[in-house]
Amino acid sequence: MQNSLLLRTLHGKSTPRPPIWFMRQAGRVLPSYMAIKKKYSFWQMMQQPEIAAKVTLLPIHDLNVDAAILFSDILVIPYASGMGLDFTDKGPVFEKYLINSSDPVAELNPDPSKLEYIYNAIDVIIDTRPKNIPLIGFCGAPLTVLLYMLQGSSQKKEFPEAIKYIYQHKRTVQKLVDHITELSIEYAHGQIKHGVEVFQLFESHAGLVPLDLYNELFMPAVKIIARAIRQKNIPFIYFPKGLSVGIGDITPDTCDFLSVDWHTPIEMARKAVHNQIGLQGNLDPRLLFCSQEEIEVELQRYVAFGRQHQDWIFNVGHGFMPGIPVENVKFVVDYMQHADWQRG
Repeated sequence: MQNSLLLRTLHGKSTPRPPIWFMRQAGRVLPSYMAIKKKYSFWQMMQQPEIAAKVTLLPIHDLNVDAAILFSDILVIPYASGMGLDFTDKGPVFEKYLINSSDPVAELNPDPSKLEYIYNAIDVIIDTRPKNIPLIGFCGAPLTVLLYMLQGSSQKKEFPEAIKYIYQHKRTVQKLVDHITELSIEYAHGQIKHGVEVFQLFESHAGLVPLDLYNELFMPAVKIIARAIRQKNIPFIYFPKGLSVGIGDITPDTCDFLSVDWHTPIEMARKAVHNQIGLQGNLDPRLLFCSQEEIEVELQRYVAFGRQHQDWIFNVGHGFMPGIPVENVKFVVDYMQHADWQRG
């Protein structure tokens, strides 16, 4: 892995260009993924190691990106907590959810063995991936996972019932966060044991609560997870979507790299974030619905940024959405890989 652009960047070494990968790259935009999806449900793709490995590596072959990210889902922690989970055409649905329980903590029945299929998939990925392609592991961050556990689905995107519960039951919320944190660390360590070289924590809904409340109830757990992963000498990327000005408060003990959402210009983020923390991001994925001429104008700005900053990973500011033309994704990768980076 000495020639991996991603690992070299994460470890503070110079590279001829920034590494490139995309959140939600293993699906949604790839025709090869859609073909597999016609034969298997989402659960089946996740739970069959050979299929999960194949899907994980599709973007390497189809898009020529510089890293693979494990094909899985952030809700495997609630699943391993005994909540009963199904993935439907309308999104994830739990057999039971916690908001209506008089004692939510007692409802949890953690069984880490339910995560073994993921480790089996990692084994296959490590055995079949191309040379110098690192594997990124991940899990959901405490607030995001908790919202699903409380409310049971994401059909109400702002999670109003779950947010109300957080305000009304802080003591119980703290116990639930402790549970999520403990099981997430065990899960992360399992991924690392089986070969992931990078780990990203997805806090997809950081912006749904005020910054002060986030820092009170959830940021301590983020730091505990970060410390447990970094103690394994694994680079840690933190993605707090919607944290807004709160990114300026993040300290180097929280993460190695901060993945920035599309709300904040990358240049502004670099000024706001501690200079010992690298950045990842943050192309607006919706831009990829535009013409390639319009996309190129925005990419020129990122090239100018990358000429000045080695500690940067090119990515989107949130995951790909269905319907993005794969030709535009390939255009972005090719443009960024062949740009004149002037890095010596």
